[in-house]
Amino acid sequence: MLDDIDRRILRHFQADPSLSAAELAERCRISQGVCWRRLEKMQAAGIIQGQEAVIDWAVLGYAVEVSLRVTLDKTQPRAFDEFTAAARKVPEVIELQTFLGRVDVRLSVLAKNMSHYQQLYRDRILTLPHIADIEALMHIARVKSEEVLPL
Repeated sequence: MLDDIDRRILRHFQADPSLSAAELAERCRISQGVCWRRLEKMQAAGIIQGQEAVIDWAVLGYAVEVSLRVTLDKTQPRAFDEFTAAARKVPEVIELQTFLGRVDVRLSVLAKNMSHYQQLYRDRILTLPHIADIEALMHIARVKSEEVLPL
């Protein structure tokens, strides 16, 4: 599906998504027009889904990060849908993942401090529907965080 030029574009684009099409083309040793068309083709195909800002939440005062592993009451037919819809409405939930297995859902939650987390946990998390069990894992350090794969 991808040829060597596409892989080269993606490699450089992953390394520095802020590059202009002209800079990206130069690094890939292709014309700007070819680079632009290939980027558009990869976006249309869903290979490139967008760009996003990476924010250091700790710098903005969010010092507590907790990963919550949630097991849902699967006797309720709409438990997944209702839980995820409600969890999406909690602004401090920055990531939501679903799984097959003992754990059904993982929430990544940010709070300014432990007091804020405790209030958030009691008032917003524990009131989410269909929770059968919940386990909190306190984030200590991010050892690796990237979505870059070798191309």
